[in-house]
Amino acid sequence: MAAFYAAGLNDYISLDAIIRNNERLREALEDNLAATVAAYLGIYALAVAVSFPGASLITIVGGFLFGAVLGTALTVVAATAGATVIFLAAKSSLGGVLRERAGRFAQRFTEGFNENAFNYLLFLRLVPLFPFWLVNVAPAIFDVPLRVYVIATAVGIIPGTFAYTLVGDSLGGLIAAQERANPGCADAGTCQIELGALLTPGVIAAIVALSVAALIPVALKRWRKAKGAAR
Repeated sequence: MAAFYAAGLNDYISLDAIIRNNERLREALEDNLAATVAAYLGIYALAVAVSFPGASLITIVGGFLFGAVLGTALTVVAATAGATVIFLAAKSSLGGVLRERAGRFAQRFTEGFNENAFNYLLFLRLVPLFPFWLVNVAPAIFDVPLRVYVIATAVGIIPGTFAYTLVGDSLGGLIAAQERANPGCADAGTCQIELGALLTPGVIAAIVALSVAALIPVALKRWRKAKGAAR
């Protein structure tokens, strides 16, 4: 994480920075799609691997550049790769610090992982109650198989990722509207785009869908407990 701040990358990961650099981002995409995709995947995976707190804004950039569908797919791949790096590091002999850092908090996950590792990890991904880094490391403490970890992570982050990429997908239209009303505002950093303006009907629908999806594991868990008690 220190490398991100030392390189000044945190200055470029903000809504204002996305607006100011929107033309450069678009030009990079048009000039070399493959390189832009590779750069996005690498930056995102690294951000997750070092637990950089601006991953949600990078996801918005993904939606802005690639659209909601492709942006979601690329982000899920990159985020899963970055999370897997942490998981493997925590399982290795070099992961003592990570396990020690997570151990105090991870013990509350004992029952869930022992009962059904896949379903519980899927629940933790769908319902972001705990820090992302903690959910990345905790499965290593409980010896969750790599295959289970990768699949549950990839599936579990899809709804939230899609919601953020939808926000990014709608950002281009808002910037264009601001440029028509106030030419040059993007480069000058004076475009007045509030976060609320990004909540288009599509984004709201995605958030509602995310909320419903997040409740499914909770409902299933309660149903199974009730079914077990009835027996």
